[in-house]
Amino acid sequence: MPEEVLFMEVWQAREEILSQLQVLEPEVVPVLDALGRTLAEDIAADEDIPPFENSAMDGYAVRSADVAQAAPHAPVALDVIASLAAGEAAGEAVRPQTAIRIMTGAPMPPGADAVVPFEDTDEGSGEPGRVRILRGVRPGANVRRAGEDVRRGEVVLQRGTLLRPPEVGLLASLGRSQVRVTRRPRVAVIATGDELVDIAEPLTPGKIRNSNGYSNAAQVRKYGGEPLLLPIARDTMTAVTARIEEGLARGADLFLTSGGVSMGDYDLVKRVLHDLGHIDFWQVRMQPGKPMAFGHIRGIPLIGLPGNPVSAMVAFEQFARPAILKMQGRRALRKPEVEATLLDDAKAYGDRVRFLRAIVAQDVAGQWTARLTGPQGSGILSSMVRANGLAIIPKQEGKVPAGTRVWVQMLDWPEVE
Repeated sequence: MPEEVLFMEVWQAREEILSQLQVLEPEVVPVLDALGRTLAEDIAADEDIPPFENSAMDGYAVRSADVAQAAPHAPVALDVIASLAAGEAAGEAVRPQTAIRIMTGAPMPPGADAVVPFEDTDEGSGEPGRVRILRGVRPGANVRRAGEDVRRGEVVLQRGTLLRPPEVGLLASLGRSQVRVTRRPRVAVIATGDELVDIAEPLTPGKIRNSNGYSNAAQVRKYGGEPLLLPIARDTMTAVTARIEEGLARGADLFLTSGGVSMGDYDLVKRVLHDLGHIDFWQVRMQPGKPMAFGHIRGIPLIGLPGNPVSAMVAFEQFARPAILKMQGRRALRKPEVEATLLDDAKAYGDRVRFLRAIVAQDVAGQWTARLTGPQGSGILSSMVRANGLAIIPKQEGKVPAGTRVWVQMLDWPEVE
C-alpha cells in the first residue's frame, strides 16, 4: 500500500512542529554560565539601583544656588572642605559657599545637589584650598539618583528573556550569583547514507564526506542546543535503529536526522521511524527542502531533514531552529525579514516557495539589496558560506526579473517575536 504523504505549506509545517513541542524544565546555574541561556523566572529587584545618590562625573559637589551665576568671565570661588572617592562614605556636609571634591560613583554629600565637572573649573589651580567655578549648574546636574536605573520591587527581566552580557550584568548588580534558566535541549544529530564517510576518513569512489552532521550540529549549537553528534547511520534497518537507540540512551530531547525521508529505495529512515514511533512524512511546498518528516520516537520528537547539504541547512532554519528555541522557552522565534531589491534574475517554482541564498547589503541610498550567491543547486554548500540571507521567491510561474522587490530572511540577525 503506498505511503500517505501530506502536502504542507512552510508556515503550516512550522506551526505543526511547534504545536507539539514543550518547553524543557529549568535548572539553576551560576550567573556567568547563564550567558546565551533563556531565563526561566521573572526577576524582581529587591533593592534600588543605584542604592544611593552618587556623582556621575569627576568634579566638585556643590549647592547649585551658590554657582548659578558662574561664568568664565565671572567665576565663583568656593572653599574646598573635603575630598570624596568612590567607595567612601559621605561625611562632611556641603555648606553655603563650599564644595567637596568628588569622584565618579562617590555618594553625594549632604547639602550638595549638583556636581560641577572638573573641566568647568580651574581645578584648584589658583588660591590653595579654593576652586573657581566657571560655569553654573542646575539642581541635579551630573547626579545619579537612587533607583534611577531600577526601583525596588520592579520586574526587570521576564521569563523567556535571552540572557546577553547586559542582562548578566544587571543580574550581578542585583546580587544574583545564580539564576534559573531553561535547560538546553540535547539534540541527537544523525546523518544517514551508505555514501557518507566521516571527515577524517579518506574518500573512495562513490563516497562523500559527512558535511550534514557537522553543519546541522553547528546550527544546533548556534541556537542554544547541545548537539549529540552520532556516528553515520548506514542504509540498513539495523544501523538506523542502532543510532536511534544510542540517541535515546544519551538522553536526547530531540532527534534531527538528514537523509532517508525521500522516495528512494534506500530511504530506510521512514521504515524505522514507523516501527519505533509515530511519524508523518511531508512534502513541504518549498525549494530547497521539499521532503520532510516529523513525529515522535518513544515520546521524543524527531525532525527529519532532506539529505542534500543546502536543503538540510535551509530546512533547519525554517523548522528545527524555532523548535530548538521554543524548547528553551524563548518567545522570539521568527527570523527578521527586510524588503530588498533583487539584483539578479531568479526562477520561480509555481507550487513552491524558493529560498535563494543571497548577500544582503545597503546601497548608497540606504536601500536594501539582495545579490544571489551564484548557482542555487541544493548540493552547493559554498553558496551558504557566502550568504547572509535567504531571498524568498513566492509561489508563481516564470522568471522573477532583477529589480523586483522581495522579502529576505536575515540569517545572522537575532530572532524577533
